[in-house]
Amino acid sequence: MVKRTPLRQQLYSVIFGTDTPAGQWFDLLLIYAILLSVFAVSLDSVAKLHESYGNIFYILEWTFTILFTIEYIARVYCCPSPRRYIFSYYGLIDLVSIVPTYLALFMTGASYLLMIRLLRVLRIFRVLKLARYLTESTLLMRALYLARRKILIFFSIVLVLSTIFGSLMFVVEGPGNGFTSIPKSIYWTIVTITTVGYGDITPHTVLGQLIATISMMLGYSIIAIPTGIVTAELATEMQRRKASLHCRDCHKGGHDEDAEYCKWCGGELP
Repeated sequence: MVKRTPLRQQLYSVIFGTDTPAGQWFDLLLIYAILLSVFAVSLDSVAKLHESYGNIFYILEWTFTILFTIEYIARVYCCPSPRRYIFSYYGLIDLVSIVPTYLALFMTGASYLLMIRLLRVLRIFRVLKLARYLTESTLLMRALYLARRKILIFFSIVLVLSTIFGSLMFVVEGPGNGFTSIPKSIYWTIVTITTVGYGDITPHTVLGQLIATISMMLGYSIIAIPTGIVTAELATEMQRRKASLHCRDCHKGGHDEDAEYCKWCGGELP
Protein backbone atom coordinates (compact mmCIF):
# COMPACT_ATOMS: atom_id res chain seq x y z
CA MET A 1 0.00 0.00 0.00
CA VAL A 2 1.22 3.52 -0.86
CA LYS A 3 1.15 6.23 1.78
CA ARG A 4 -1.71 8.66 1.09
CA THR A 5 -0.49 12.26 0.93
CA PRO A 6 -2.95 15.18 0.50
CA LEU A 7 -1.99 15.42 -3.19
CA ARG A 8 -2.55 11.70 -3.73
CA GLN A 9 -5.90 11.85 -1.92
CA GLN A 10 -7.06 14.79 -4.00
CA LEU A 11 -5.97 13.16 -7.26
CA TYR A 12 -7.59 9.89 -6.24
CA SER A 13 -10.95 11.55 -5.49
CA VAL A 14 -10.89 13.26 -8.91
CA ILE A 15 -9.55 10.39 -11.06
CA PHE A 16 -11.18 7.38 -9.41
CA GLY A 17 -14.14 8.99 -7.66
CA THR A 18 -17.55 9.52 -9.22
CA ASP A 19 -19.38 10.95 -6.22
CA THR A 20 -17.88 14.41 -6.57
CA PRO A 21 -18.61 16.89 -9.39
CA ALA A 22 -14.90 17.04 -10.20
CA GLY A 23 -14.68 13.26 -10.51
CA GLN A 24 -17.74 13.09 -12.75
CA TRP A 25 -16.48 15.88 -14.99
CA PHE A 26 -13.07 14.23 -15.24
CA ASP A 27 -14.54 10.90 -16.35
CA LEU A 28 -16.95 12.51 -18.81
CA LEU A 29 -14.16 14.59 -20.36
CA LEU A 30 -12.04 11.45 -20.52
CA ILE A 31 -14.80 9.60 -22.37
CA TYR A 32 -15.18 12.47 -24.86
CA ALA A 33 -11.41 12.47 -25.43
CA ILE A 34 -11.44 8.70 -26.04
CA LEU A 35 -14.28 9.03 -28.58
CA LEU A 36 -12.53 11.90 -30.36
CA SER A 37 -9.24 9.99 -30.54
CA VAL A 38 -10.96 6.90 -31.99
CA PHE A 39 -12.84 9.11 -34.47
CA ALA A 40 -9.55 10.69 -35.57
CA VAL A 41 -7.92 7.28 -36.08
CA SER A 42 -10.93 6.16 -38.13
CA LEU A 43 -10.73 9.22 -40.39
CA ASP A 44 -6.98 8.79 -40.76
CA SER A 45 -7.57 5.33 -42.27
CA VAL A 46 -9.39 6.96 -45.23
CA ALA A 47 -6.78 7.36 -47.99
CA LYS A 48 -7.99 10.75 -49.29
CA LEU A 49 -8.24 12.25 -45.82
CA HIS A 50 -4.84 10.85 -44.89
CA GLU A 51 -3.26 12.50 -47.94
CA SER A 52 -4.85 15.88 -47.18
CA TYR A 53 -4.79 15.98 -43.37
CA GLY A 54 -2.26 13.31 -42.44
CA ASN A 55 -0.08 15.73 -40.45
CA ILE A 56 -3.07 16.98 -38.45
CA PHE A 57 -4.15 13.43 -37.61
CA TYR A 58 -0.57 12.61 -36.61
CA ILE A 59 -0.45 15.57 -34.23
CA LEU A 60 -3.87 14.69 -32.78
CA GLU A 61 -2.84 11.08 -32.27
CA TRP A 62 0.28 12.04 -30.33
CA THR A 63 -1.59 14.72 -28.37
CA PHE A 64 -4.20 12.25 -27.18
CA THR A 65 -1.55 9.60 -26.49
CA ILE A 66 0.50 11.98 -24.35
CA LEU A 67 -2.61 13.05 -22.43
CA PHE A 68 -3.62 9.43 -21.83
CA THR A 69 -0.06 8.57 -20.80
CA ILE A 70 -0.07 11.37 -18.22
CA GLU A 71 -3.48 10.18 -17.01
CA TYR A 72 -2.20 6.58 -16.69
CA ILE A 73 0.85 7.68 -14.71
CA ALA A 74 -1.39 9.80 -12.46
CA ARG A 75 -3.64 6.79 -11.83
CA VAL A 76 -0.68 4.64 -10.86
CA TYR A 77 0.69 7.44 -8.67
CA CYS A 78 -2.47 8.14 -6.66
CA CYS A 79 -3.86 4.61 -6.45
CA PRO A 80 -3.56 3.11 -2.93
CA SER A 81 -2.43 -0.17 -4.48
CA PRO A 82 -0.63 0.56 -7.80
CA ARG A 83 0.08 -3.11 -8.50
CA ARG A 84 -3.57 -4.02 -8.10
CA TYR A 85 -4.63 -1.26 -10.50
CA ILE A 86 -1.96 -2.09 -13.11
CA PHE A 87 -3.10 -5.72 -13.36
CA SER A 88 -6.83 -4.96 -13.11
CA TYR A 89 -9.14 -4.98 -16.15
CA TYR A 90 -9.26 -1.20 -16.49
CA GLY A 91 -5.57 -0.90 -15.71
CA LEU A 92 -4.60 -3.26 -18.53
CA ILE A 93 -7.01 -1.54 -20.96
CA ASP A 94 -5.61 1.88 -20.00
CA LEU A 95 -2.09 0.62 -20.69
CA VAL A 96 -2.91 -1.16 -23.95
CA SER A 97 -4.74 1.93 -25.24
CA ILE A 98 -1.55 4.01 -25.27
CA VAL A 99 0.97 1.37 -26.34
CA PRO A 100 0.08 1.26 -30.10
CA THR A 101 1.22 4.82 -30.74
CA TYR A 102 4.65 4.05 -29.33
CA LEU A 103 4.74 0.75 -31.23
CA ALA A 104 4.03 2.69 -34.43
CA LEU A 105 7.53 4.14 -34.13
CA PHE A 106 8.85 0.64 -34.89
CA MET A 107 5.90 -1.13 -36.57
CA THR A 108 4.00 0.37 -39.51
CA GLY A 109 0.24 0.41 -39.03
CA ALA A 110 0.33 -0.38 -35.31
CA SER A 111 -1.37 2.94 -34.55
CA TYR A 112 -4.67 1.59 -35.91
CA LEU A 113 -4.79 -0.71 -32.88
CA LEU A 114 -5.77 2.43 -30.97
CA MET A 115 -9.38 1.43 -31.69
CA ILE A 116 -9.08 -0.64 -28.52
CA ARG A 117 -9.53 2.65 -26.67
CA LEU A 118 -13.25 2.19 -27.20
CA LEU A 119 -13.16 -0.37 -24.38
CA ARG A 120 -12.36 2.47 -22.02
CA VAL A 121 -15.78 3.98 -22.75
CA LEU A 122 -17.19 1.21 -20.53
CA ARG A 123 -16.36 3.56 -17.68
CA ILE A 124 -19.56 5.40 -18.55
CA PHE A 125 -21.49 2.65 -16.71
CA ARG A 126 -19.69 3.63 -13.53
CA VAL A 127 -19.81 7.38 -14.17
CA LEU A 128 -23.51 7.63 -15.00
CA LYS A 129 -24.58 5.00 -12.43
CA LEU A 130 -25.81 2.64 -15.14
CA ALA A 131 -24.53 -0.51 -13.46
CA ARG A 132 -28.06 -1.56 -12.51
CA TYR A 133 -28.84 -2.06 -16.20
CA LEU A 134 -26.12 -4.72 -16.39
CA THR A 135 -28.57 -7.16 -14.78
CA GLU A 136 -30.36 -7.35 -18.13
CA SER A 137 -27.13 -8.36 -19.87
CA THR A 138 -26.58 -10.94 -17.12
CA LEU A 139 -30.01 -12.39 -17.89
CA LEU A 140 -29.14 -12.68 -21.58
CA MET A 141 -25.73 -14.21 -20.88
CA ARG A 142 -27.29 -16.80 -18.55
CA ALA A 143 -29.84 -17.72 -21.23
CA LEU A 144 -26.99 -18.22 -23.72
CA TYR A 145 -25.10 -20.31 -21.16
CA LEU A 146 -28.12 -22.54 -20.51
CA ALA A 147 -28.60 -23.01 -24.27
CA ARG A 148 -24.93 -23.78 -24.92
CA ARG A 149 -25.41 -27.52 -25.56
CA LYS A 150 -28.31 -27.01 -27.97
CA ILE A 151 -26.36 -24.31 -29.82
CA LEU A 152 -23.27 -26.54 -29.96
CA ILE A 153 -25.32 -29.39 -31.45
CA PHE A 154 -26.90 -27.00 -33.96
CA PHE A 155 -23.54 -25.66 -35.13
CA SER A 156 -22.17 -29.19 -35.34
CA ILE A 157 -25.02 -30.16 -37.65
CA VAL A 158 -24.44 -27.04 -39.78
CA LEU A 159 -20.74 -27.88 -39.99
CA VAL A 160 -21.51 -31.45 -41.11
CA LEU A 161 -23.96 -30.19 -43.75
CA SER A 162 -21.43 -27.60 -44.92
CA THR A 163 -18.78 -30.31 -45.31
CA ILE A 164 -21.15 -32.52 -47.30
CA PHE A 165 -22.35 -29.74 -49.61
CA GLY A 166 -18.82 -28.38 -49.96
CA SER A 167 -17.51 -31.78 -51.01
CA LEU A 168 -20.34 -32.15 -53.54
CA MET A 169 -19.60 -28.73 -55.03
CA PHE A 170 -15.91 -29.58 -55.31
CA VAL A 171 -16.77 -32.74 -57.24
CA VAL A 172 -19.46 -31.12 -59.41
CA GLU A 173 -17.86 -27.74 -60.18
CA GLY A 174 -14.14 -28.42 -59.80
CA PRO A 175 -11.16 -26.03 -59.83
CA GLY A 176 -12.17 -24.62 -63.21
CA ASN A 177 -15.12 -22.77 -61.63
CA GLY A 178 -13.26 -21.52 -58.56
CA PHE A 179 -13.82 -24.52 -56.27
CA THR A 180 -10.11 -25.28 -56.04
CA SER A 181 -10.24 -27.37 -52.85
CA ILE A 182 -12.68 -28.92 -50.41
CA PRO A 183 -11.90 -26.34 -47.65
CA LYS A 184 -12.61 -23.51 -50.11
CA SER A 185 -15.81 -25.27 -51.19
CA ILE A 186 -16.83 -25.57 -47.52
CA TYR A 187 -16.17 -21.84 -47.15
CA TRP A 188 -18.51 -21.19 -50.09
CA THR A 189 -21.18 -23.42 -48.51
CA ILE A 190 -21.02 -21.65 -45.15
CA VAL A 191 -21.26 -18.27 -46.87
CA THR A 192 -24.25 -19.50 -48.86
CA ILE A 193 -26.05 -21.10 -45.91
CA THR A 194 -25.66 -17.94 -43.85
CA THR A 195 -27.24 -16.04 -46.78
CA VAL A 196 -24.29 -13.66 -47.00
CA GLY A 197 -23.33 -14.58 -50.57
CA TYR A 198 -20.12 -12.68 -51.36
CA GLY A 199 -20.23 -13.77 -55.01
CA ASP A 200 -16.47 -14.41 -55.15
CA ILE A 201 -17.19 -18.06 -56.05
CA THR A 202 -20.26 -19.02 -58.08
CA PRO A 203 -21.44 -22.35 -59.53
CA HIS A 204 -21.69 -22.57 -63.33
CA THR A 205 -23.13 -26.04 -63.94
CA VAL A 206 -26.83 -26.86 -63.63
CA LEU A 207 -26.20 -29.45 -60.93
CA GLY A 208 -24.00 -27.03 -59.03
CA GLN A 209 -26.68 -24.34 -59.19
CA LEU A 210 -29.22 -26.88 -57.92
CA ILE A 211 -26.99 -27.69 -54.94
CA ALA A 212 -26.55 -23.95 -54.35
CA THR A 213 -30.32 -23.48 -54.37
CA ILE A 214 -30.77 -26.25 -51.81
CA SER A 215 -28.04 -24.67 -49.66
CA MET A 216 -29.71 -21.27 -49.75
CA MET A 217 -33.14 -22.69 -48.93
CA LEU A 218 -31.57 -24.71 -46.12
CA GLY A 219 -29.97 -21.52 -44.82
CA TYR A 220 -33.33 -19.74 -44.64
CA SER A 221 -34.82 -22.79 -42.93
CA ILE A 222 -32.25 -23.12 -40.15
CA ILE A 223 -31.40 -19.47 -39.50
CA ALA A 224 -34.29 -19.18 -37.03
CA ILE A 225 -33.25 -22.20 -34.95
CA PRO A 226 -30.63 -20.48 -32.73
CA THR A 227 -33.04 -17.60 -32.16
CA GLY A 228 -35.75 -20.00 -31.03
CA ILE A 229 -33.36 -21.83 -28.71
CA VAL A 230 -32.13 -18.65 -27.01
CA THR A 231 -35.65 -17.19 -26.83
CA ALA A 232 -36.95 -20.31 -25.08
CA GLU A 233 -34.12 -20.27 -22.53
CA LEU A 234 -34.58 -16.52 -22.03
CA ALA A 235 -38.29 -16.96 -21.31
CA THR A 236 -37.53 -19.79 -18.87
CA GLU A 237 -34.94 -17.70 -17.06
CA MET A 238 -37.31 -14.72 -16.81
CA GLN A 239 -40.02 -16.96 -15.33
CA ARG A 240 -37.52 -18.38 -12.86
CA ARG A 241 -36.55 -14.88 -11.74
CA LYS A 242 -40.17 -13.84 -11.37
CA ALA A 243 -40.93 -16.95 -9.34
CA SER A 244 -37.95 -16.34 -7.05
CA LEU A 245 -39.22 -12.89 -5.98
CA HIS A 246 -41.60 -13.52 -3.07
CA CYS A 247 -43.50 -11.10 -0.89
CA ARG A 248 -42.50 -11.12 2.77
CA ASP A 249 -46.11 -10.57 3.88
CA CYS A 250 -48.23 -12.97 1.79
CA HIS A 251 -45.30 -15.11 0.54
CA LYS A 252 -46.64 -15.13 -3.04
CA GLY A 253 -44.38 -14.96 -6.07
CA GLY A 254 -44.74 -14.20 -9.76
CA HIS A 255 -43.74 -10.53 -9.56
CA ASP A 256 -41.95 -8.61 -12.30
CA GLU A 257 -38.25 -8.10 -11.71
CA ASP A 258 -38.59 -4.31 -11.37
CA ALA A 259 -41.68 -4.49 -9.13
CA GLU A 260 -41.46 -2.62 -5.82
CA TYR A 261 -44.77 -3.68 -4.28
CA CYS A 262 -46.64 -6.99 -4.14
CA LYS A 263 -49.42 -7.26 -6.71
CA TRP A 264 -51.38 -9.47 -4.35
CA CYS A 265 -51.34 -7.66 -0.99
CA GLY A 266 -49.58 -4.37 -1.79
CA GLY A 267 -46.71 -5.01 0.60
CA GLU A 268 -43.22 -3.74 -0.12
CA LEU A 269 -41.07 -6.31 -1.89
CA PRO A 270 -37.52 -7.14 -0.72
